[in-house]
Amino acid sequence: MNKPKILVTRKWPVEVEQQLQRLYDVKLNEEDVPMSSYELKAAMQNNDALLSTVTDSISADVLNVKDRQVKFVGNFGVGYNNIDVEAAKNQDLIVTNTPGVLTECTADIAILLLLMSARRGSEGDRHIRNQEWTGWRPTHMLGHKVSGKTLGLIGFGRIAQAVAQRAHFGFGMNILFFNPNPVNKEVIAKYNAIQCDTVEDVLSEANFVSLHCPGGPTTRHLINEQSLKLMRPSAHLINTARGDVVDSQALVKALKQGWIAGAGLDVFEGEPNIDKEFLDMDSVSLLPHLGSATEETRIAMGYRVLDNLAAFLAGEEPKDRVV
Repeated sequence: MNKPKILVTRKWPVEVEQQLQRLYDVKLNEEDVPMSSYELKAAMQNNDALLSTVTDSISADVLNVKDRQVKFVGNFGVGYNNIDVEAAKNQDLIVTNTPGVLTECTADIAILLLLMSARRGSEGDRHIRNQEWTGWRPTHMLGHKVSGKTLGLIGFGRIAQAVAQRAHFGFGMNILFFNPNPVNKEVIAKYNAIQCDTVEDVLSEANFVSLHCPGGPTTRHLINEQSLKLMRPSAHLINTARGDVVDSQALVKALKQGWIAGAGLDVFEGEPNIDKEFLDMDSVSLLPHLGSATEETRIAMGYRVLDNLAAFLAGEEPKDRVV
């Protein structure tokens, strides 16, 4: 019996790739070079399943390719706004993601960026490396205290709650949040959190604002000039969600003109081609999309895709189906 043909769009952890090779007729991307639209279309025509990543643009044009063979798209990541879900629905494609397994590590990165921004960690590192430090002095590189301050969360799903856990119990921070959907009252009580009626309420009240909302048309540029002006001059913005939630030009302007004190970014609008003005700014801490970048988490994400794929091939409902 022939094994199902599977194509993996980017390089995955070795342990997961070896398991794929044992189970399927798999084509791996050993060069780890992003696939073009043309290559993705060819993959759709010549395989039974496509295992994509959040940086692959699985557009309607790709999904509607003539003589498509692929019936399952397993996305390596919790987000799936890289996939045209309406086109997938119209084509009766099954699409899955990898929620849950990256929660803790992404929350760690959010706290890391919060601390880096508040205490000017990136700036201090550059100061040392550039051999500019002349020694300790009472007013050198003063930042902002984190402990006991107010953290505002935009979105209150798994990752945001994990951030609240670290912030509230680790630093004694007060928690505010906005979430468009109902939240379990026991969860709210656990963090002694206050639910706000609007995003604007969170922005105006918090010392630190951390974004945990999905990407897509409804949240694109949710953080813009108008919303940034609502924040305190001493506030910091943290984004580990999706790059397009923040209007990059508006954030550059806000940092330059002192509307807010700082920002910590792990994701960027148009990444990896980020706004070059960020590169020369001391008030922003930058990481290259490291939210889930631990060996343990990336391996777990890979196996989550494999579990969904196995369920699909067995005629069962995949656990993490989003389309």
